[in-house]
Amino acid sequence: MKSLDSIYQIQNGRRTKRVSSYDRSGLNKDSVAIAAGEIKEIAAINGAGIIRHIWITINCADRMIRRNAVLRMYWDGETEPSVESPIGDFFGQGWGENYNFSSLPLAAAPQAGKALNCYFPMPFGKGAVITVENESDEPIEAFYYYIDYEEHDDMPEEAGRFHAQWRRELTEADPADGENEGLELVPQKPNCSDAGNYVFADIRGKGHFVGINYYVDNPGPMWYGEGDDMWMIDGEQWPGSMHGTGTEDFFNTAWCPKELYAHPYFGCARVNGETGFLGRTHVYRFMLEDPVYFDKSLRASIEHGHNNALTLDLATVAYWYQIEPHQPFSKLPGKEGRQNMPAINLHDIHYWRHEYRKALGGGTTLWGNEWRPKRD
Repeated sequence: MKSLDSIYQIQNGRRTKRVSSYDRSGLNKDSVAIAAGEIKEIAAINGAGIIRHIWITINCADRMIRRNAVLRMYWDGETEPSVESPIGDFFGQGWGENYNFSSLPLAAAPQAGKALNCYFPMPFGKGAVITVENESDEPIEAFYYYIDYEEHDDMPEEAGRFHAQWRRELTEADPADGENEGLELVPQKPNCSDAGNYVFADIRGKGHFVGINYYVDNPGPMWYGEGDDMWMIDGEQWPGSMHGTGTEDFFNTAWCPKELYAHPYFGCARVNGETGFLGRTHVYRFMLEDPVYFDKSLRASIEHGHNNALTLDLATVAYWYQIEPHQPFSKLPGKEGRQNMPAINLHDIHYWRHEYRKALGGGTTLWGNEWRPKRD
């Protein structure tokens, strides 16, 4: 990144270029189409350089196109992608939705988050290839893009390559005590391991971790954020070099927030509008001032509720730089494995109440709080 203190400095050995979807005929059809099932190469750059900015917007009849289209990036002739993610999640748009999102390296800009922007610098020494795969059953009728980059005479060996990986897991509740969060049901148990955590980064090599988009869909109203973040660097054992105190703490907020907030480095881009913490929440943190350095490996994870007690639909995109070659990513789930869990609605909550009434003997005036333990 260039600060205002250095932007006036004249650079040598650099040439500014762009790859875009402009209409080569000179007319105004400034987009490309991507057929259903097609992989479209949107950029193939030779030589050394740095991608400085990417802008994309999409027109497609498929309302889930942001989950059903996959973005991939390859550096220096590699055959395994260094970036692989549903396109929406990469740019900070979860669940195939579009909403405004503002951070320093990534943004989804008006109208209603439909303009996707990335400012992560992406260096390469021998070339760069970017593709978009349309796994939808619908064609992408119009795919507009800019890829702004610099040509360099060469690239230093120590220049790390940009990486991003999407992961998702439907986490499991505690098999013995169920979803016991906030000391609601039984006494709290200790967690002295990261074995059951949601793993958002499992990296081999030398580099540094710079950020995460964290998308949580909660099927219940309990606070999802008692999970600690845990970082095992270069093969170390628990508790590792870095151990957090709660999900909201890792994301630089406090006391169970439920409000939109946008800082350049962290924030809450989407919050649920349901009872408690039922539904979808998107939080993010970019560690641009405080990256996590590793020489051999990094395993970064977070509990899903204290002691991994909650069933949650968790999806993340992790962002980091490392020296190539990188460990090939685990296989990206197909389109069907990337669809949203059904939304919990008022009928579901009514059925919960019906089962509650039956469990308490079918009383005709049960209010709903009869289960509460009496406390001194």
